[in-house]
Amino acid sequence: MPKYLFEAHYTPEGVRGLKEAGASSRAKAVNEMATGLGGRLESFHFAFGDVDAYVVVDLPDDEAAAAAAFTVAASPLTKVKTIKLLTVDEADAAIGRSVSYQPPGG
Repeated sequence: MPKYLFEAHYTPEGVRGLKEAGASSRAKAVNEMATGLGGRLESFHFAFGDVDAYVVVDLPDDEAAAAAAFTVAASPLTKVKTIKLLTVDEADAAIGRSVSYQPPGG
């Protein structure tokens, strides 16, 4: 099943809600969303810096990932960025593909 990394940025209102409900409430909510889309939550980590949380989810396809991202982004409490992750085998297959490309000015 494809893996997706979601980077979550909480608004001040979102942080207040997080403080009230607790961090585990967010992991539970994401797990329920992923399960409802036919996937599963692999990991949920809060972080220091520009990104407040990193979430790795297994989802059946890009459509399910987009549904999750659109749903979360519609909340006024969070901004989300979605990154599709590749396995080492997928990266090797991509590297091994023959691609025709001409760089600008080349």
